[in-house]
Amino acid sequence: MTVGLRLGEAVWGLLQHALDLYRDNRRATGHLRHQLARLEQPLRVAIAGPWRSGKSTMLNAVMGEEVAPVGDADGTGVFTWYEDAARPHAIAYSTTHPPQELAMTKSATGMRVDLVGWRAGELRDIVVRWPTRALRQLTLIDTPAITGIDEHGRAPVMDRALRDADAVLYLTRDGRGTDLRVLESSRESAVGQAAPVTAILVLARADETGGGRIDALLTARQLARRQYRDPRVNALCLDTVACSGLIGLAGRVLSESDFATLAQLARVSREALEPHLLSADRFAVGELPVRLDAEVRAGLLDRLGLFGIKLATTLVRTGCDDRAKLSAELIRRSGLTELRESVNRLLLDRRDALKARSALAAVEALLRAEPEPGSGELLAMLEQILAGAHEFRELRLLAALRNTRLGFDTELAAEARRLVGGDGIGLAPRLGIPHDVTVQQLWEAASDAQWRWRKRAEDTTLRLAQRRGAQVVVRSCEGMLAELAEGGR
Repeated sequence: MTVGLRLGEAVWGLLQHALDLYRDNRRATGHLRHQLARLEQPLRVAIAGPWRSGKSTMLNAVMGEEVAPVGDADGTGVFTWYEDAARPHAIAYSTTHPPQELAMTKSATGMRVDLVGWRAGELRDIVVRWPTRALRQLTLIDTPAITGIDEHGRAPVMDRALRDADAVLYLTRDGRGTDLRVLESSRESAVGQAAPVTAILVLARADETGGGRIDALLTARQLARRQYRDPRVNALCLDTVACSGLIGLAGRVLSESDFATLAQLARVSREALEPHLLSADRFAVGELPVRLDAEVRAGLLDRLGLFGIKLATTLVRTGCDDRAKLSAELIRRSGLTELRESVNRLLLDRRDALKARSALAAVEALLRAEPEPGSGELLAMLEQILAGAHEFRELRLLAALRNTRLGFDTELAAEARRLVGGDGIGLAPRLGIPHDVTVQQLWEAASDAQWRWRKRAEDTTLRLAQRRGAQVVVRSCEGMLAELAEGGR
């Protein structure tokens, strides 16, 4: 929408003013030029969470290839960046040495990078460049584990993730307690108050929900829906998704030999196979009803886990009779499809606004940490940009619409969500009509929506929160009409 262009231009202008203000400060000007460059780069999405939350597995599932973790990076405080490139290579950045290219070993499903010769604490970042379509629009950042919060309620790893990334996939088991306090730390600045934290909460390792029963993934989805309605979660996250990275990745890299082994196991009745799937040790070393050597058993456990083997054999028995069908069904059941749709709709579709938000946060932090004569004027300019940024109002309304306390009924809430871009930011998705309609039909649909929502915005019998929400929808309709008047589709 045209509003997005104005936001981008305003942020670019603020950065130029800040460069002029700090022209004698080499460190500050370097930081500001870095923010300018980020505006033209792919969206940065950090994958964060506590120890053993499945970050690297989830990153691999999103990419569809086994490229993480790099060595023992997760346990050393290193941020590992995954970027698109024409050829695979990796570069290590340390606090004491110049950048150094790392040797890479390719495997059948991806690659491995070993950190031989590097001592703990030497490395700060590893940049892995890998040719894949999944990285053409975004850069993924595998962060170190969040091990807790300090006396001020902050987690240093999360602080850096929020500075370096434009959005966060926060992985958690239950989305309570410490996890929410970690996300709350991002709301302390003016930018954090104006634009909600750009996080998607992921109930990870969903296959382990309820002790890993066969209905674990369904139970995890129900828990995610319950979290979706939690007002505290609403204020911090754009969406809540249940996803098993392990099952999703297994579906994406499933080989013909894996399928053949699973089909062999599926020919055994469920009653006969079930006792051998009570523990990993029983499956790995016990006497199975079919002949599988130790290496094959270990490979299945590594790629699918016990739950995945149970699920896959059940699916083969009930109709997934070739590799492609089984792969598709594992991906669907894992929740990976919903997660990728959420990333596309709420993050990639809004990449320009999210990158503008990152730049505004960086400028605000610099102005407050290193004030100069004229900083006050730039802070006032920044606050003016925040006040006029309709994209941020849309994000706040999207979060509020998940909470029934706003007062909209189900049908109205769904329409408001669609009109402010919750189902996609193009004109047709916002208006809920086919992409191949005429400009006149788009105009009529937008005009009708504007008229109906303006009546709600001006209805004094409605609660103030509802009228303000309706005003945001009206402004979105006005933006669509302005875009159509300029000839956009």
